[in-house]
Amino acid sequence: MMKKHNSLLKLVLAALFLALAYVMPFLTGQIPEIGSMLCPLHIPVLLCGFICGWPWGLAVGFVAPLLRSLTLGMPPLFPKAVCMAFELCAYGAVSGLMHKLLPRKKAYIYVSLLTAMIAGRLVWGAAMFVFMGLKGTAFTFTAFITGAFTNAIPGIIIQIILIPILVMILQKPKVLDLRDSK
Repeated sequence: MMKKHNSLLKLVLAALFLALAYVMPFLTGQIPEIGSMLCPLHIPVLLCGFICGWPWGLAVGFVAPLLRSLTLGMPPLFPKAVCMAFELCAYGAVSGLMHKLLPRKKAYIYVSLLTAMIAGRLVWGAAMFVFMGLKGTAFTFTAFITGAFTNAIPGIIIQIILIPILVMILQKPKVLDLRDSK
């Protein structure tokens, strides 16, 4: 019965994180110059990986940008939303997997987060390289650095500050500690 309860709770929380990923860009999109720099879809996807586990983080990360693109037209579907889907699924999967495998200490939340952030950006760069190539456009190393790091510095800072705090708060009472114990 407890396993069924955990599965249902993970499903409900994953739906909540997907809903947050859907609406958060509305808050930052009011100022287009900085809205995308804040990376609003990343926060709920990373949290989903940490709280619900890697399969849920992967699924929510993949679906969120595609759902927004197909229903709202933002981000544009190809190549931006498609590449973001791969990037965000890497964030959700890696954050959840690392958090599951590493010891339950505060420092390891940061290790999991930074590993997920780097992996996601590398996956985004690889996806952009492939899809821009298919489109007949070059994706240079300079474009990768600019898109993955330089333009995202405000979002990176917010994630490094906010995500570990939220993970510690959400898992403190052990109510949302849904990591499989093996």
